[in-house]
Amino acid sequence: MALTIEESGRLAGLLAEHAERVVQRWTEIVAASLRGRLSQAELRLQVQELHRSMIEVGAEGLTDVQSERAAEVRAVLAELSRGRARQGFSATETAISIYALRDVLVELAESGDVELRDVIAFNGLIDQMGLFTFETYVQAREGLIADQAEQLLELSTPVVKIWDGVVAVPLVGTLDSARAQVVMERLLQTLVDTGSPYAIIDITGVPAVDTQVAQHILKTVVAARLMGADCIISGIRPQIAQTIVALGIEFGDIATKASLADALRHVLRLTGVETARRHARREA
Repeated sequence: MALTIEESGRLAGLLAEHAERVVQRWTEIVAASLRGRLSQAELRLQVQELHRSMIEVGAEGLTDVQSERAAEVRAVLAELSRGRARQGFSATETAISIYALRDVLVELAESGDVELRDVIAFNGLIDQMGLFTFETYVQAREGLIADQAEQLLELSTPVVKIWDGVVAVPLVGTLDSARAQVVMERLLQTLVDTGSPYAIIDITGVPAVDTQVAQHILKTVVAARLMGADCIISGIRPQIAQTIVALGIEFGDIATKASLADALRHVLRLTGVETARRHARREA
């Protein structure tokens, strides 16, 4: 429930009149809930910043967290939420940092420094602030998780140069559409950077090959060929070979080998033949 202009003014006056006491108790309550995971000094700075913004905005009319006047308060709450998300705190721990103000106000009411009716009125605003903090935390956390997932995806699809003119992509785990796209992009970029004419796609670590996985691999091979590189698929275990036959998947003229070592030997033979041909041309 939104505050009235008058109630907002009383809240600002209360926070200003008992500033040191409010900040101190607010900091202590939050510190207890976080069990020492943030220093008192850091917590106090956060509480002081929020306390200051509430006084400044409250004097003008902090009636609703979503109002235009409350932009500064929202900015402080958002920064606090994003910081807690980055530091690994839970959404509950983050929201408690706001709800702790309610406990401070109750203590002031018990000591007779504020009327109970005002505490009840202020609770609505505190609930809004806590909800805004919670929602902002969730958004920030989802963003962090998405960024981490993307980083892990890139780390799980390395493209390595294993010989002069030969690069390899050792795949481990499930190959879905998103990961297949990363594999293709990284392979093509590596082919450009190294000028390699051969690429080995090793699927030894892929637990199963179905039609979708096969299609992803074929698209990567076709894309590499457009860049002028031939691909060899290695890691065709007996179980995978049987599955490929049962599904009717055809790799066409793409070379396939049982192991990465076999694929490398195959490529070295090809490069050896090409080298011999170049030498023969020069001698001729």
